[in-house]
Amino acid sequence: MKVSVLMPVYNEERYVKLVIDRLTSLSYVDEIIVIDDGSTDSSWSIICGIKNNKIIKKKLEKNLGKTAAINEAIKIANGDIFAIQDADLEYDPYELELLVELIKKDKTDVVFGSRFLMKEESRSIYFHHYVGNKVITFLSNRFTNMNMTDVETCYKVFRAPIIKDIGFTSSRFGMEVEITALISSFKLRVCEVPVSYYGRTYEEGKTIRLLDGVYAIWYILYYNLYYVRKRKIKKHKKFIREVLKLHIL
Repeated sequence: MKVSVLMPVYNEERYVKLVIDRLTSLSYVDEIIVIDDGSTDSSWSIICGIKNNKIIKKKLEKNLGKTAAINEAIKIANGDIFAIQDADLEYDPYELELLVELIKKDKTDVVFGSRFLMKEESRSIYFHHYVGNKVITFLSNRFTNMNMTDVETCYKVFRAPIIKDIGFTSSRFGMEVEITALISSFKLRVCEVPVSYYGRTYEEGKTIRLLDGVYAIWYILYYNLYYVRKRKIKKHKKFIREVLKLHIL
């Protein structure tokens, strides 16, 4: 099964080459779709300077947010499995293999890498972020009827047909909640595995803010109570059933 890594980049000149170098060293990764989301630093120059046949590069003319960058990457990707990797090195690319292998072995259809299950390493940082993540995850679980521990995690790996033609519509960091609502409505097999987390401070480049948490709560309500019931999503459920041969209600 061909593995495509979807990698949005925005002003990550410090880390982007390190992340790409680690990804290109992984034998099971077949292609890396790097989407520069209108960076204003030297990120795009660094990306262009990396020569590897696994890498497909594209630059957006202006910053449109993570969701837009992932949508663009999905259009380009040709894999059977899609994995999302941020460019800030808060998540270690070397840990992606465990998530990918669960799908290759047909044990699941979607894998989340949880920062809150037992893991080897986790940087202790920002209590209010920890509490915010817990609140958002609890509210999401309340509507999806799943028992996830970390819906806001970057590490999400899918069978490609699940998200290939869906087109995410949220903005900024709302994609995490949107994805969770969609996969719960599709009745897919979903697993979580522990991953290490090396969170950054704001001084080191972290961009998420309190307002993003407020938006996440709005997105939980919008996507679970309204969007997943639209006709577009019902049609996509039929498509997934045909492609994956699953018993989706």
